[in-house]
Amino acid sequence: MSEPHPARLADREDKRGFLQKLAEFIHPGPDSTAELIETLAEAEDNHIIGAESRAMLEGVIRMADMTAGDVMVPATRMDMLNVQEPLDQLLHTVIDTGHSRFPIYDGEKENVIGILMAKDLLKLRRAPELNIRALLRAAVFVPETKGLNDLLREFRGNRNHLAIVIDEFGRVAGLITIEDVLEQIVGEIEDEFDIAEDDGDIFGLADRTYRVSGDTPIERVNDAFSVTLVGSDPEDHFDTIGGLVAHEMGHVPKRGERYTQAGLDFVVMHTKGGAVRWFRVSPSGHTLP
Repeated sequence: MSEPHPARLADREDKRGFLQKLAEFIHPGPDSTAELIETLAEAEDNHIIGAESRAMLEGVIRMADMTAGDVMVPATRMDMLNVQEPLDQLLHTVIDTGHSRFPIYDGEKENVIGILMAKDLLKLRRAPELNIRALLRAAVFVPETKGLNDLLREFRGNRNHLAIVIDEFGRVAGLITIEDVLEQIVGEIEDEFDIAEDDGDIFGLADRTYRVSGDTPIERVNDAFSVTLVGSDPEDHFDTIGGLVAHEMGHVPKRGERYTQAGLDFVVMHTKGGAVRWFRVSPSGHTLP
């Protein structure tokens, strides 16, 4: 007897689902993580899964073997606030870095006493009699060996999306955020420094420094600052300032790293997709007001 509703049967067959199709493809199954990742690549080649799905699944698999120490921001590049600094200095640092959460220390940077939400500083503007210590939230400390899967579960289970990473001796080794963990799955997440492409590539800031896009043509940077930026090898050719700096440093710079040439300091503000998105540029030796 023929199927009375062949269209509905087709719909049911099409709804086997992504996971079922994938399971059928990899049966009887890989024997190692490396084989599983290779199988996912084959699944993409066979149009069973899309490129984005493959990348995310691979990120989930790799993350299972990663720890907080693998992806943390090292202590040397942490943006921290000293609870003893005046409010104006604290506000300057908050505006300059653009973060939403800051570890707060008292006296020594090893002495982290809490986490300050940038938005809470507005309360001090409205009520100067408040003590900044009253605005602090409890700091979460995790060991470098903390698994990312466990850490993500904890981040999701509470409202603390930043943790201080400590080494085996109890010293501050760095910090990690929920964004750092999620980026292992979904890739770079846009943040405060992401500006639409048509908004420009060089911006003058109030402290007489400049924010410069990493994909700004070198010729434009040379014209804007009246300098001549070149590679150490005259035969090398670079189209963008980000490409030149990365080549000269020998690696993709990370946030907070500095490069100096032709009397200009380039400090990395933000990276995205394996490239520098924004530099902060100032004359060498320039001191922020």
